[in-house]
Amino acid sequence: MLFEYSSSSESADENPYGEVDRMVDDFVTHHLPNTFFPRGPRLRNANDTIPIPADRNHEEGHSRLFNDYFAKNPRRNAAGKLGLSGLQKCTAAIRMLAYGLAPDAIDEYLRMGETTSKKSLLHFTQGVIKHFEEDYLRSPTDEDLRRILYQNEMCGFPGMIGSIDCMHWEWKTCPTAWRGQYQGRSGKASLILEAVADQDLWIWHSFFGIPGSSNDLNVLHRSPVFDDVLTGKASPIIFQVNGHEYNMGYYLTDGIYPIWATFIQGFSRPQLETERLFANRQAHVRKDVERAFGVLQARFAILRQPSLAYDEDILGDIMNACIILHNMIVKDERDMYVRADVLRRYYEEDLSSLTATVNNGKPFEFQIGQPFSINALLGRITALRSSQIHHSLKEDLIEHNWQKYGGNNH
Repeated sequence: MLFEYSSSSESADENPYGEVDRMVDDFVTHHLPNTFFPRGPRLRNANDTIPIPADRNHEEGHSRLFNDYFAKNPRRNAAGKLGLSGLQKCTAAIRMLAYGLAPDAIDEYLRMGETTSKKSLLHFTQGVIKHFEEDYLRSPTDEDLRRILYQNEMCGFPGMIGSIDCMHWEWKTCPTAWRGQYQGRSGKASLILEAVADQDLWIWHSFFGIPGSSNDLNVLHRSPVFDDVLTGKASPIIFQVNGHEYNMGYYLTDGIYPIWATFIQGFSRPQLETERLFANRQAHVRKDVERAFGVLQARFAILRQPSLAYDEDILGDIMNACIILHNMIVKDERDMYVRADVLRRYYEEDLSSLTATVNNGKPFEFQIGQPFSINALLGRITALRSSQIHHSLKEDLIEHNWQKYGGNNH
């Protein structure tokens, strides 16, 4: 507040507050100590004012000093303005992945432009793949296989290592020159993801980027899902079903997949009670991969909406980053799942009674320097695609499930 000193010649009409000013003047002059304004200027005449110390806003000064010199990224552009922080960029990328927001919609909350948001998403996905792909987008180890085999044997499918299926992701901005090969029977261009998932919804295998005009069978012929088996890098899986021994794991699939020893389908038109029971059990367990697709799209809305990117490589990075983050969540939350008691029993019980084993319970070591044998490769291909082993295994699984769940136990 400023106290103004008025002359005594002013009338009451010209200065209605003149009497109040004179009272304040007398109080300041005679009653306050001289140290009240120790450094202030002396009043020279009646028209001088008493200065009040300005508000320096010390908090703002501290924040400015911290951001300029002590923050993690105290960077400024050519105009001297502070740039966007890493927290803003990561938040923008996660919001686009989780909520499916368009890049220009980030500006409303994070004050970021469309171009910066796109670059942030690109760098974020590449960083996630670079640092976490080795741990969260890998083939199962021997210990992982033992746990998966235990879970599946409890469901009536010994030797089963997961369910395999494909998912389409619509590509809205597909280039016109490519639209013919990426456009499926739905009339929309899309890309296909092939994945293998277990009961915990962990995705162990992903193969993305095949044009949407291909079906699941065509994707399989280009997929690397059996590369480790054919090259001898996969651990041998030995199990018994209905008294018969097998030495190769298998996947549960739908009817489009071929009649191979590594695929077990259900029945579209079961005729017998045993076949009907097996078809229900197979469909029930095979839904793990369908559930994995549903949870993946629910967590990352960007995969549920038509993609707006023009580059196929960018779409691949987005898909792989979402799968890695999905597996991170599964690892963190699997102990709270409804079927978590199966995992607890796996770590607590004696597993010697299980029929399925990995390399007969011995550590598996792959000799990288061993010479490549074309005869061994052809032998593995023949065994992998054997229809005779498929029919034998399927009949044994039908009988095994009937003994476990059918009859009086059904």
